[in-house]
Amino acid sequence: MNRKKVVILGAAGRDFHNFNVFFRDNEEWEVVAFTATQIPDIDGRKYPAELAGKLYPEGIPIISEDELEKIIKEKSVDFAVFAYSDVAHEHVMHLASRAMKAGASFMLLGPEHTMLKSSKPVISICAVRTGCGKSQTTRRVAELLTKAGLKVGIVRHPMPYGDLVAQRVQRFASYEDLDKHNCTIEEREEYEPHIDRGNVVYAGVDYEAILREVEKEADVVIWDGGNNDFPFFKSDLEIVVVDPHRPGHELAYFPGEVNFRRADVIVINKIDSAYPEGIEEVRENIYAVNPQAVVVEAASPLFVDEPEKIKGKRVVVVEDGPTVTHGEMPYGAGYVAALKYGAAEIVDPTSHLVDTIAETFEKYPHLSNIIPAMGYSPKQVADLEATLNAVDADVIVSATPIDIRRVAKNLNKPVVRVRYELQEIGTPNLEGVIEEFIKEKIRK
Repeated sequence: MNRKKVVILGAAGRDFHNFNVFFRDNEEWEVVAFTATQIPDIDGRKYPAELAGKLYPEGIPIISEDELEKIIKEKSVDFAVFAYSDVAHEHVMHLASRAMKAGASFMLLGPEHTMLKSSKPVISICAVRTGCGKSQTTRRVAELLTKAGLKVGIVRHPMPYGDLVAQRVQRFASYEDLDKHNCTIEEREEYEPHIDRGNVVYAGVDYEAILREVEKEADVVIWDGGNNDFPFFKSDLEIVVVDPHRPGHELAYFPGEVNFRRADVIVINKIDSAYPEGIEEVRENIYAVNPQAVVVEAASPLFVDEPEKIKGKRVVVVEDGPTVTHGEMPYGAGYVAALKYGAAEIVDPTSHLVDTIAETFEKYPHLSNIIPAMGYSPKQVADLEATLNAVDADVIVSATPIDIRRVAKNLNKPVVRVRYELQEIGTPNLEGVIEEFIKEKIRK
């Protein structure tokens, strides 16, 4: 049988999942390569034979997306399968055009072909863009379920940037687990706040195996989505967060628009800081394409440790990495907190950028007066620390969800942490949504 040849375009997440659930052990298809983008240093590796199944005894190479046309021509690829997220619709179609020009057809796998079914009730929390406020929404839902006496198992969208075999199934219940798995800053940003609240988080590469493990200890599974992807698990309740600071993005980005149209509940976050016309545009888009969704309005108030250390000082601001890189936000909560609490100056760090941090600014030219908390490797953590130490400022204002001092241990300036939580305004609210979910799906 002539197997159809495939290259999967990815970023070390959705691509691996689509392979595992659709292509692995499927003799109709031959995956000749993955391509990689968005995340530094994930190309040049292999998807290992131990995970790839019986049809791939040598594993599968991971190459740069820049080599897409080359691999299509060299391997006579039939289909280029797009499998990553948080990109404009136009970006997807440019890739489709490149693939077609090189001789391949272009393919997208949707929810029904990639979602796994759980034996436990599942709530998914996703977003239309990175940086909408999904993480604090997840924490709020977990809190409500826990208060109802239910044991929650949180499964996080993948971030497997290290040893893929070792990362097949990961369980995080303590800071020691973060160290054991050599977590990047991005991983810590997602896991630490849950650990602080006593929640157990699962993640990794093989989400069928992960799901079966979490089902052993949880009454309810929460899918904690990332990078505006749609869930890997079939959900009984889909909650999606939108950001009125970026009105219209809910209909202009993939697969955020998929989430927006599928949502049972839409949380309009940040209404305390967004312009009224932005909020209204989001509302109009909800009514136009998903009028049956329950709409919850919410704010993300700031909580600042020792705000007196900001007033009158020259500060350098560190923001959550993905929010201001491929999330395209020019600033985040750290910048807002610095202004709110009277910093004398927010110092422009661009003349002090070291190696990989400088490369990040080149890749994302919209960045200027903030530093994204990049730390995908020990080298990048060292470069982040060196950059912060070189900036002529009195204080570091850090809005990454982690305590940055846990990874950058030799900072030469005091750190003021900025946190943010979800605060629903009026009704309907998540408390009512979760009460109804428990009544219908658990205690019926």
